[in-house]
Amino acid sequence: MFKALGRFVVGHRWLVIIGWLIAGAAVIGYAPSLTTTSDQAEFLPKHYESIQAQKIQQKAFPQGFSPSAIVVFTREDGKPLDEADSAEVAKVGNALKAKQYDKVEQVITVPPSPHKKVQTVMVSMADVKAGDKSQQHAVEDMRDDLKPLVADSGLKVGVTGDAANQLDNEEASKEADSLIFLGTIGLIIILMTVIFRSPTITVLTIIGITLVSQIANGLIAISAEEFNLKADSSVSSLLIVVLFGVGTDYILFLMFRYRERLRLGEDPKTAMISAVGRVGEAIASAAGAVVVCFLALMLSSLSFLVSMGPALAIAIGVTLLASLTLIPAIISLMGTKVFWPSKSWQREPRAARFLAVGKAVARRPGLFAIGSGLLMIVLALGSFGYKPTFASQVDENSTMESQIALHTMSSDLPVGSTNPSSVLMRSTNGEKLSEAGMEAFVGKLKQVDGVGSATRTQVSKDGMTAEFNAVLTMDPNGREAMDVVRGPLRSTAHEAAPEGTETKVGGITSVFVDINKAVNRDFSVVFPTAAALIMLILGLLLRSVVAPIYLMVSVALGFGATLGASVVLFQQIEGQPGLTFFLPVIMYLFVVAIGTDYNILMVARLREEAKEGLTPREATAKSIQHAGPTVAAAGVILAGTFASMLLASDPSLSQIGFAVAFGIVIGAFVMAMFFTPALTAVLGRAAWWPRRVRSEQPQQGAPGYADDLQEQLVPTQGGGHYAPQDRRD
Repeated sequence: MFKALGRFVVGHRWLVIIGWLIAGAAVIGYAPSLTTTSDQAEFLPKHYESIQAQKIQQKAFPQGFSPSAIVVFTREDGKPLDEADSAEVAKVGNALKAKQYDKVEQVITVPPSPHKKVQTVMVSMADVKAGDKSQQHAVEDMRDDLKPLVADSGLKVGVTGDAANQLDNEEASKEADSLIFLGTIGLIIILMTVIFRSPTITVLTIIGITLVSQIANGLIAISAEEFNLKADSSVSSLLIVVLFGVGTDYILFLMFRYRERLRLGEDPKTAMISAVGRVGEAIASAAGAVVVCFLALMLSSLSFLVSMGPALAIAIGVTLLASLTLIPAIISLMGTKVFWPSKSWQREPRAARFLAVGKAVARRPGLFAIGSGLLMIVLALGSFGYKPTFASQVDENSTMESQIALHTMSSDLPVGSTNPSSVLMRSTNGEKLSEAGMEAFVGKLKQVDGVGSATRTQVSKDGMTAEFNAVLTMDPNGREAMDVVRGPLRSTAHEAAPEGTETKVGGITSVFVDINKAVNRDFSVVFPTAAALIMLILGLLLRSVVAPIYLMVSVALGFGATLGASVVLFQQIEGQPGLTFFLPVIMYLFVVAIGTDYNILMVARLREEAKEGLTPREATAKSIQHAGPTVAAAGVILAGTFASMLLASDPSLSQIGFAVAFGIVIGAFVMAMFFTPALTAVLGRAAWWPRRVRSEQPQQGAPGYADDLQEQLVPTQGGGHYAPQDRRD
C-alpha cells in the first residue's frame, strides 16, 4: 500500500505539489479567524451546580452588578488614606464614569478598607461573546486615562479583575507564542543542520511545515465555526510545537530511510519509493496513535478539551498527509541536491555509540529491562504528591498590573473580594422570599469557616430570587477556597435554605470545583478509551497480542515517571502550590501518544530485522544500531520544541513545556532505546505471538555474528563509496 503511494507521489510529483499549493490557498483564504474564550464557565455542561447558579443569576438579574474590573488606589508613601485621599478617589471614579467606555455599565466608588490602606472603584461591564475584545479594550483605555487623573495626587493606582486579567494574560500569551515560535524554529535549524549538515533540508523542513501549519490552522478554524467548537487560548501555543515538533519527527523518519536507500545504491526516485514503502506504515501508525489519543478527548465533559482534541487531530492528520505526499514529492524532485552542500549522505557512518548500545542490550537484555523499568518506577513515586491548581493565583513576583493591583488589594481586604462566591436563592413554592428567612440565611453563611463576610446583594423585582455574596478569606482561585466551597459553603447553603426555596452556589471558585469533578470523571473515561484504541493500532501494525501489552506498560511507566518528575520540580523544588489541572491530560496525550511513536519505530524495525532471519538478540542489536539515531534525533528535536514553552511567563505553559519535554526524553532514551528492545529480546519470538515472524531471507549463519554484528560491505552504484549490504533486497 505505502509502496504504491510512494510510486504515485514520485511519478506525479508536480501534480502533488501543485495540488497542495491550490488546497492551501483555498483553505487559508476561506478560513475565518479562530476565536478564543477565557470564560471558564463556558467549558462546563449545564448539569453542574455552578452553571445552574449562573443561569438563575442571568435570568433574575439581567442587569445585575458584577465587577469585571477593579481600580485599586493606595498612597504612594504607604500611609493610610485620609479624607482628602478618599475625596480624590471619588473624583477619579466620577471621571471614569463620565468617560462612558464601551461595555461599561456601572462605576461605583467603594469606601476605604478597614485599615484605610486601600480604596477601590468597582467597574461593571456588559457580558460579551467569545472573541469579543471590548472589555479588554475598555481596560486599556481606562489605564491610559488613569495616569493623568492621579498625577501629582500622591496616589498609586492599578486595575485588576477578570477583564484586566484577560488583557494581561492575552498580551503575555502573544509574547509566549512569539518566544515559543522563535525558540522552536531556532532549535530545528540548529539540530537539522547538525544532523544532515545541509541547510537545504532545514529550509525545506521549515517551509513545508509552515505551509502545513497554515492549512491546519485554517481547517481548525473552519471546523470550529461549522461545529460550534470553543477554542482555548492554549491551543495556539500547543499547535506551534505539535506541528513543528511532530512534523520534523516524521520528516526525520523519512529522510533517514531515504538516505539509507541512497547509500545502498538506489537512484533518488527509487530510493524515495522504497523509503515511503518501508517507513510509511510506521509513520502512519505513529500518527494514528496520536490522532486516536486526541480524538478520545471528545469523550470529555469539558468543552475546551472536546475542542482541543479535534483541533490537534486535524493538525496531526494534515502533517501525516504532507509527510507521505508533499515532502516526498519535493525531495524526489530535488534528488540528492536536497543534501547540498554536504556529501556525507554518500558514506555510511560508523554509528559506533549506537552499535555499542545495541550490542550491550543484546548481551544482557534482562539487566537493561529491569534497570530502565526501575528508573521509571522510582521517578513515578513522586506523582503521589500531585496537587491540581485551576487558575493563576496571587503572584507577588508578577510584573503584570492586574497581579500587582490584586496583591495590593489583598493587603487590607480579603483576597476573595475580587471574586466573591455567589449564592442564589430561588422560591420553589410560588411565594415571595421572606425577609426573616433571608436574614437568617445570611447569618448561617457568615458562620461558615473560611467565609470572611456575607451579604445579601439584591432581590429580583418579583421577589422570587435573591443573590448573596460570600467573600472568602483566601484566594478564590486556590485549593483552600475550593475545599471551602465544595464542602462547608455548599452544604450550609443547601441545608440552611428556608422552606420552599432552593439554593445554588456559583462564582469562579464553584466553577473550579465543578471542573475538578469533571476532570476526575474524564480520567476514568478518556484514558482507558485512548489506551484501548492505541493497543488496537499496535496490534494491527505488529499482528501481535503480546507486544502491544508490554508496549503500553512501558508507556504507562513513562507517564508516571513524567508526572512524578514534574511534581518534584514545580511543587517541591520551586514551591508552587500545584500543577495546572489539565497537565495530566496533556501529558497523557503527548507522552503516551509520542512515546508510542518511538516505540512503534523501534518495534517496527525489530520486526523487520526478525523477518530477515535474525535471532531476537541479533535483531535487538541491529535495530538499536539503525533505528537508534533516528529515535534520538527525533526525541531531541521534539523535546526541544516543547522545552521552548519554558520561555513563556505563564506557569501553566512552563509546566506543560517541561513535562512533555521530559516525557519525550523518557520515551526516546529510556523506553524506545532500552526498555522496549530489551524486553523484546527477553521475550524472544513470543513477543510476536500468535503470529510467527517468518524469515524473508535465509538466516545469517556466520559464526560470531551476534557478537561482532559486522556488516558486509558492497560497492554502491555510484562507485567508489561503500555501504552495508541490505539483506532485504
